[in-house]
Amino acid sequence: MLKNNIKHTPKIFFINEEIEPLLSKKNRALLIDPMDDNNPITVQVLGICSALAITVQLKPAIVMSVSVMAVMAASNVIISLLRDLIPNRIRIIVQLVVVASMVILVDQVLRAFAYDVSKELSIFIGLIITNCIVMGRLEAFALGNGVWRSFLDGIGNAAGYGFILIIVAFFRELFGSGKLLGYQVIPEFIYDMGYVNNGLMLLSPMALITVGLFIWFQRSRNRTLIEKS
Repeated sequence: MLKNNIKHTPKIFFINEEIEPLLSKKNRALLIDPMDDNNPITVQVLGICSALAITVQLKPAIVMSVSVMAVMAASNVIISLLRDLIPNRIRIIVQLVVVASMVILVDQVLRAFAYDVSKELSIFIGLIITNCIVMGRLEAFALGNGVWRSFLDGIGNAAGYGFILIIVAFFRELFGSGKLLGYQVIPEFIYDMGYVNNGLMLLSPMALITVGLFIWFQRSRNRTLIEKS
């Protein structure tokens, strides 16, 4: 009986040793920080073009967010796996090839299962290849960290990016057309009382204005994000 206990003890030790880092505070921060204190759009001011281009409606914004998440997670993992094999001189080229391959795969999946949305997003899916958030995380994180942490970093930053896109698209579609996901949300009697959809919300400048308002709200709530002059 004593021998059995001795045999099984190391197994329990190693299992705990493997699980603990996955749930560590440091790893959780990779998922949580990009949603607020280190958001790629509102704090790092990256990927603003997407917020302007595809947030007129909520559905394309959600699809774009999921697409970027898939590309970032897969690309981070692949670059992390290859980081010791990639010559420094061609690392940007390798990163572009990996990202481009993932984007092509995502585009083909969208064409197969969501053709209408794929057609609506058009070239914007292809432009994920040059999205500075994706390339930035590969260069700044995946090249210097392990597979699991790189995966979490990709998911976290894509989620932070997608969160802002969805927020902006929510308000633009709601106040611009009275709909959400294509369904009428504002009741007809509101229009009978004199309410009119705000056509300005459907124009590109309102994407930047909405992002700017969110940045103001975020910094008024968290003063540590305000840059010192």
